[in-house]
Amino acid sequence: MLRTLFTAATAIALVAPAVQAETLKWARAGDALTLDPHAQNEGPTSALAHQIMEPLVMRDMTGKIVPALATEWGPSESDPNVWTFKLREGVTFHDGATFDSEDVVFSLNRAMTPDSDYKELLASVAEVRAPDAYTIEIVTNGPNPIMPSNLTNLFIMDKGWAEANNATKVQDYEGGEDTFAAKNANGTGAYKLVSREPDVRTVLEINENYWGKDEFPLNVTRIEYTPIQNAATRVAALLSGEVDFIQDVPVQDLQRVAATDGLDVRTAPQNRVIFFGMNIGDADLKNDNVDGSNPLADVRVRRAMSMAINRDAIQQVVMRGQSVPAGMIAPPFVNGWNAEMDSSSKTDIEAAKALMEEAGYGNGFSIQLDCPNDRYINDEAICQAAVGMLAQIGVTVNLDAKPKAQHFPLISTLETDFYMLGWGVPTYDSEYVFNFLVHTRTDKYGSWNGLRYSNPELDAQIVALASETDLPKRNQMINDIWKVVQDEQLYIPIHHQVLNWGMASKVGTIVAPDDTAQFKYFEMN
Repeated sequence: MLRTLFTAATAIALVAPAVQAETLKWARAGDALTLDPHAQNEGPTSALAHQIMEPLVMRDMTGKIVPALATEWGPSESDPNVWTFKLREGVTFHDGATFDSEDVVFSLNRAMTPDSDYKELLASVAEVRAPDAYTIEIVTNGPNPIMPSNLTNLFIMDKGWAEANNATKVQDYEGGEDTFAAKNANGTGAYKLVSREPDVRTVLEINENYWGKDEFPLNVTRIEYTPIQNAATRVAALLSGEVDFIQDVPVQDLQRVAATDGLDVRTAPQNRVIFFGMNIGDADLKNDNVDGSNPLADVRVRRAMSMAINRDAIQQVVMRGQSVPAGMIAPPFVNGWNAEMDSSSKTDIEAAKALMEEAGYGNGFSIQLDCPNDRYINDEAICQAAVGMLAQIGVTVNLDAKPKAQHFPLISTLETDFYMLGWGVPTYDSEYVFNFLVHTRTDKYGSWNGLRYSNPELDAQIVALASETDLPKRNQMINDIWKVVQDEQLYIPIHHQVLNWGMASKVGTIVAPDDTAQFKYFEMN
């Protein structure tokens, strides 16, 4: 039996009577990497996509799952391996084409192809079928208890538009491919793409035919999005009124912005953890000074490196208090997060030196650390701090920081041995972390596993999560997997991010835990 989990009216907490429509000038450190909705599973990329395109279900600004292009959903009464979604009728794409089940089948199948960065979310899917124009059935290999949670960032494309513009195939972003869908978009969302200059400026305007025009404030009728990488320049633009809203106020400028008349800083914990990944699988490393062996393959070295990181110092000095030290690579929002594990990272230089000696690296080694400089809050500064901390145990780190557009492909193409990554969990469930970051890299899993780590027994446990409907049993399975991740020190957790949004006081919004500003909810007062 289908169940309507929320009606659109009750889900939208920020709806208010319409006021004067306005342009909102939006800036953040980095641009979306592409407009192809399935090519890059990356925060700013999906944040821009959410304005233009829509999934079947979405999360509102509080993080609650609410209807989008589907109005009702639930497991089939006749077959527990089938989720049924009733689609919203009367919806059109921006070019006027009618939305129906054919577009959903096309989009989900597209998102399951090898170049898709979202394929892990659909790894348990055996088939997507359409009994009629406004019904979708997702058939899974065993009952999947969290299928709706996996769909909140899976955007629906117009099949006809994709076919007409040679965009049926997902852009090979890592391979440097440029496609029509990378710079153009035709969605069902509240805003239409007017112009797109990557890394310069993107302009969106209200979709006058939007299905939700009577259910959302839609006070913002034009969006001008400008990436401003330099932190001082970004803050200056906010202070001068050149922009109305920035998502990443530098921690050193929080008080200055908050004290300025007509500006606000709004803060909330983020559903994201920052960490270092390591090449632990290769027999030798490219970017170190140790010939014929891989120091990172030794868990004692990985533990020593983690113990050398002073997370409290990073929190206090680099982040000015705007972070929470982490001991696991799952945020507290996530099912499977464990307070004991998350408090397990301790700084102990002498113990770390002893582990390095025991592992045969008492004299240390050198290695390159690859770091983004326009993606996470103070990302390069965190990496710089880590360089000094690791030097205390003899690990000489050569830092190479570059924009995220150049950084992320190093992970996906396995060209980095030591790297920074941040991970948000839109499903709010640990399975998402395991599918992308822990499972062996295959055609369905592990696309962000830059570790070269492979554990077939653990892989089987991860895959089994997708069809385990006994939730207490499933939670125990999740805990068991986390124990392996922790015991083997697969990653070096740093901290959980805190969000600081800066904006003109006239901008009415709460801070979304996933850092996705959905402007259809915003009010302009």
